[in-house]
Amino acid sequence: MNAITETAVNEFNAAQVRKDFPILEQKVNGKPLVYFDNGATTQKPIQVINAVEDYYKHYNSNVHRGVHTLSRLATDAYEEARLTVQKFINAKSAHEIIFTRGTTTGINTVANGFGRRYLQSGDEVLISTMEHHANIVPWQMICEERGATLKVIPVLDNGELDYAAFQSLLNPKVKIVAITHISNVLGTINPVEKIIQDAHQVGAKTLIDAAQSIQHHEIDVQKLDCDFLCFSGHKIYAPAGIGVLYGKEEMLNEMPPFEFGGDMIREVSFEKTTFNVLPYKFEAGTPNIEGAIGLSAAIKYIQNLGLKNIRQYEENLSEYASQRLKSLHFYRPIGDASEKAGVFSFLINGTHPTDVGTLLDQFGIAVRTGHHCAQPLMHRFEIPGTVRVSLAFYNAHDEIDYLIECLQKVEKMLA
Repeated sequence: MNAITETAVNEFNAAQVRKDFPILEQKVNGKPLVYFDNGATTQKPIQVINAVEDYYKHYNSNVHRGVHTLSRLATDAYEEARLTVQKFINAKSAHEIIFTRGTTTGINTVANGFGRRYLQSGDEVLISTMEHHANIVPWQMICEERGATLKVIPVLDNGELDYAAFQSLLNPKVKIVAITHISNVLGTINPVEKIIQDAHQVGAKTLIDAAQSIQHHEIDVQKLDCDFLCFSGHKIYAPAGIGVLYGKEEMLNEMPPFEFGGDMIREVSFEKTTFNVLPYKFEAGTPNIEGAIGLSAAIKYIQNLGLKNIRQYEENLSEYASQRLKSLHFYRPIGDASEKAGVFSFLINGTHPTDVGTLLDQFGIAVRTGHHCAQPLMHRFEIPGTVRVSLAFYNAHDEIDYLIECLQKVEKMLA
């Protein structure tokens, strides 16, 4: 066992943790499942599965307004989940935590609410070339509606943000900087603390897309001083269809809601409607109750493991994967930033990413292929897409060794 592997095993028992994830015990195409598509969605531990099952078995009911016992139990669990999220990201107040369907809904809520409240003709919105479509299109639409201009921070050849260009784009016309914490394609970790500070210097607000960082890094929104932050439950070992929008209370109070009906209503007449207080103002319709309960269970699960332990193990695993992948003569990495998460986008020279992913599936290895909802970034690197390997704490060194072995076979098959 090499030094990298030994250090990790001594401090984090990935093999033991892996037993919490029932789906990883199965075979795919007759081979043990190797799941390297964690950037798209993570698998769920039995603790999360049991929490959702318990809700459906014992207190399935709608939340708020119900006076019967099941409704009270569901409401208590739902609001307890909000407190869990608040403490997890250190928000000042629980009513700064808005439950959404995911990161996409969170960004759309801010783009529409912030845009209609603050954006005027001649104003600017700043994003980067490495953004997911969900952090591009909503800003395009609201800028078009309000007469504002969308400006884009370029990306360097190694996949890092062109920080000098970012600073040159900052000016008092910029009303908000919306940027990803970690690129879902490149794995680049952006210096969001500095970005937020510099944006605030010119009076701009900030939105951080934490979809790819919340499960790997400790995030303190008060320390960051971000104005908004979004993430999705399904990326942090929780169910799909649940997410979080954090916003500073004063900003959320001033923004108009994006959707209407249900709990976001205080009073309705045919002449006038008044909206509810935070956080319900932004939670229209029946919420994803079981999703919030599952998210709470997932957060408690990773807190029990310890985010520092998780991060140390994942960094170790990522370094091992990087060494092994770079040893392949046919491996062409897309993005090699100095600060990088366990995401590896690459091409095998002379092959199409989809062909590589299809063949890897025959070996039981799940990877993501395509443009990863980041077509402008693909255009920047003049490629149709990539093969993407994204790691989680239940992955192991021997799985990476198996990936290398299979990539060598795939390269020969497609040569």
